[in-house]
Amino acid sequence: MPELLSRPDLLLHNAAFLTLNERQPHAEALLIRAGRIAAVGSLADVQAQAAPGTERCDLGGSVVTPGLNDAHIHVWKVGQLRTTSLDLRGLTERPELYRRVAERAATLQPGEWLVGRGWNEALLGGEGPTRRGLDEVAPHNPVLLTRTCAHIHAVNSPALEAARITASTSAPGGGEIQFAAGLLYETAFGLVTRAMPAPDVAQYERWILAGLTYLASLGLTSVTDPAVDPPLYAAYRALDARLELPIRVNLLYMRRPDGGAETYPLPEQSVSDRLRCDSVKFFTDGGLSGATAALAVPYHNTPEPTRGMLRFEDADLYALAEEAHAANWRIGAHAIGDRALDQLLNVYERLERTHPGGKRHRIEHFGLPDADHLRRAADLGVHAVPQAIFLHELRGNFARYLPPDYWARTYPLRSMLDAGLNVALSSDGPVVREVRPLMGLQAAVQEPMVPGQQLTALEALRAYTLGGALAQGDDDNRGTLESGKWADLSVLSADPLTHARPGEIEVRTSYVAGVEMESKTGVPAS
Repeated sequence: MPELLSRPDLLLHNAAFLTLNERQPHAEALLIRAGRIAAVGSLADVQAQAAPGTERCDLGGSVVTPGLNDAHIHVWKVGQLRTTSLDLRGLTERPELYRRVAERAATLQPGEWLVGRGWNEALLGGEGPTRRGLDEVAPHNPVLLTRTCAHIHAVNSPALEAARITASTSAPGGGEIQFAAGLLYETAFGLVTRAMPAPDVAQYERWILAGLTYLASLGLTSVTDPAVDPPLYAAYRALDARLELPIRVNLLYMRRPDGGAETYPLPEQSVSDRLRCDSVKFFTDGGLSGATAALAVPYHNTPEPTRGMLRFEDADLYALAEEAHAANWRIGAHAIGDRALDQLLNVYERLERTHPGGKRHRIEHFGLPDADHLRRAADLGVHAVPQAIFLHELRGNFARYLPPDYWARTYPLRSMLDAGLNVALSSDGPVVREVRPLMGLQAAVQEPMVPGQQLTALEALRAYTLGGALAQGDDDNRGTLESGKWADLSVLSADPLTHARPGEIEVRTSYVAGVEMESKTGVPAS
């Protein structure tokens, strides 16, 4: 904060400011003082409030929005894929997948783990990597390849041996093991991760910074990392203490690890200018693109009949949620299928009856709600955190596995808004390759699963700015361009409200607390 107080005031002009403030939706200029917006309005009015010595920046006809926000993106995993993990997203041929695994294995010492992510059987001819195939290309290294959804994992024989998984090993509750195929579902993933070398804080810090630097280069000024365990939380807090977080981060703290029966205790809450952790995370079911989200009816086109899986018993989920709710934590629970939404809304309604007046909770993804789910969520003031970009990148999976009568309720953004829900859009990267917020905005406007479920461009922009601020309880500080709020801005080459293809708009630069970021690197400009 002292360095912000020592900076001269900055007046930005020659731009169209889309404030998202209903009382003043458009402006010509904006004044920044000590990291916050001091004035916004006409050029004449803003200039009148500028002190002597104020610096001025001509934005060359750009369009300025409140800082773009991704309300659900796995920051450290984005960074991991950009540094140490094998990126398999988008591959369309299994031989190419195996070639890449063999190529990476050749660089490793025998016994060293090979980790990758992103395969999608719908793009690979209907079948993902197999245990036998991975044994052939990496016989001396344990291999763990996570599906794009992060709910299904392919492993080879050395990995199973390292984890001491045999044909007689029972899966933990909420999980499944297909030993012969080398596939682990949901919580069974934890059986393997416990056998792997644990990353230290320095490694987590490297992944976090790689992820945040990349996301900042996309114009994002704030994000939510939605599944943080104790070591990862320690790494975030260390970076925050050293003032090294380039953009603002909200955390959802996990209460229970995959494959484990233990429960992490509630940690100390953290609320600083750059780091916020006052929310907890639960996974109630699996993923939609891999047919593990919990449905009331069977999926189509799966090798074995399945309705997906719930990861909690009702009483267990309620007990953990009640502890957090009573301690004034916000809950962000992953729930996609209709069975999971029923379970979670029952819990939220019971919490409201027994402990009224707590923080408003979130539903991450909210993938397949019906009209009753939407009504119940709206009555509770729940924040919906869906991913329009899924409809751009994973539509083929949804059409392949979902019964057709579910298509109209697949990420129904228009129905969410019409029900009165606050919608905070996000990408869930690296589940998808495309994490640019303007592509997510375009998907929300142009690519609904069925016609009629699209948003207007203004609604989508609001969901990528103010929607996220509301969902994390930080709308007093950001989400609109108003006096007193943080000077977090995204500077664009064109107007996303009128451009035919918003995803093609260039992010020219961004500002966090009034400090300009370098658009290519996401670090403060010198």
